[in-house]
Amino acid sequence: MIKMVRLDERMIHGQIVIKWSRILNVDRIIVANDAAASNDIVKKSLMMAAPGTCKVAIKSVAGVIELMKNPKAANHDILIIVANPKDLLEIVNNVEGVTRLNIGNYGRISEGAGTVRKKYTTTLYCTDEEADIFREIIKKGIECNVQVLPDDMPEPISKIFK
Repeated sequence: MIKMVRLDERMIHGQIVIKWSRILNVDRIIVANDAAASNDIVKKSLMMAAPGTCKVAIKSVAGVIELMKNPKAANHDILIIVANPKDLLEIVNNVEGVTRLNIGNYGRISEGAGTVRKKYTTTLYCTDEEADIFREIIKKGIECNVQVLPDDMPEPISKIFK
C-alpha cells in the first residue's frame, strides 16, 4: 500500500530517514527519478543515505509505474519520492492507490541558468509551468499538502495554487 508520495528535490535525506519513514512506518522507499536511476554514483549516494529499516529502490519513473502494478506491492508500506512536479503528475496519473501527496522542498535549487521561479512558501518555488502542474494535481482530488516535517502544520496546495 502506498502510504504517501513525496515531492522533494533532495530525494532521500535526513528528514526522510529520521522523520517521515518512521512516522509513516514504511518498509519500502522507492525513488522515482530518471536521472538518479541512470547514475550509479547518485544511486549509491541515495542508498547510503537511506534508513536501515527499509528496503530502497531507485528506478526510472516508468520503472516505478511498472513496479507498482505488481500485486506484491500491496503487501508493503511504501513511500514514493519524486524530485519534480512533472514526475509527481506522472505517478498520480499512472499509479493506482495514491491517496496522499506531500510537498517537501522544491525549487530552491535552480535547474539551469535562466530558470525563474516564484516563491510560494519558504520551501516551495515554482515556474509558471510547474504551478500549472500543481493546479492539475488539485483537480484530481487527492489530498496534497506542503509539509516539510510531520510536526509542521500541513498547508493544502489548493490554498496556494488558486
